[in-house]
Amino acid sequence: MPILAAEPNIYPSDLLKLGRADSNAAGARSWWLFYTRARQEKSLARDLFQRQIHFYLPLVASQVMVHGRPAQSYVPLLPGYLFVFAAPEDRARALMTKRVVQVLPIEDQSQIEVDLRNIQRLIGTGEPLVAEMRPQSSLRARVRAGGLQGLEGTVIKRGNQSRLVVWVAMLQQGVSLDMQDVLLEQI
Repeated sequence: MPILAAEPNIYPSDLLKLGRADSNAAGARSWWLFYTRARQEKSLARDLFQRQIHFYLPLVASQVMVHGRPAQSYVPLLPGYLFVFAAPEDRARALMTKRVVQVLPIEDQSQIEVDLRNIQRLIGTGEPLVAEMRPQSSLRARVRAGGLQGLEGTVIKRGNQSRLVVWVAMLQQGVSLDMQDVLLEQI
């Protein structure tokens, strides 16, 4: 049973489906990476949702113990970071929350959308995900079958297990999940 119900982690819900970085309809909006104060990601997401500022906060379910009983909580997959798709005036309104330590512009708008869509696909599998730091190998692979077909990433080995890592290039961090070798093809 969840401690709290899942809160909105994306606004609007179709934010990553539209290919906004390439669209003229996006107007002056662009992607920004917000580095938040410690443990303020979800609070900032609530504030942005109330202000109707477009954002994406990758959250995953996590099992925790509360008074000796298991409970489910939702935690940021990339702690400290929240992605905002905003015009300059919306970005300024977001900074008024006093929950942001640093704002980083994202140079490659199209690539960040691809990275965020890939992470959203991984979260959608419901499989346990692990945040990864620097790549440990350069073996690139593509999933050739199943629900993640076409997804590309880097393969790392942990013991006898293969893990597919999908990178957010700007952060030099990624997200990995267990993947059977037979589902992967080298690219």
